[in-house]
Amino acid sequence: MNLRRDVFQAIADPTRRAILLLVASQSMTAGAIAANFDTARPTVSKHISILTECELLQQEQNGREIYYHLNAQKMKEVAEFLEPFRLLWEARFDKLESIMKKHK
Repeated sequence: MNLRRDVFQAIADPTRRAILLLVASQSMTAGAIAANFDTARPTVSKHISILTECELLQQEQNGREIYYHLNAQKMKEVAEFLEPFRLLWEARFDKLESIMKKHK
């Protein structure tokens, strides 16, 4: 049975979020990504694999190297899903702020 990984479980991990930030500005090989972490390369490779399965990263073959880059479309889908929640919480925080200012 091939279960698809959940994108939100993937981005819940701080190492995977750091990987996404690294490749946001430029494509990188797995080795270049791993060089930024103090963990074993197979561990970083597993994180890359999870992000790729979730379609947050895309692979591109360039000669013998595989480069990973951010899948902007998938990140946009995640952001669009989260937007209503952000708006809801912003409204609640604004309301709380106005209440606190009244009671100073």
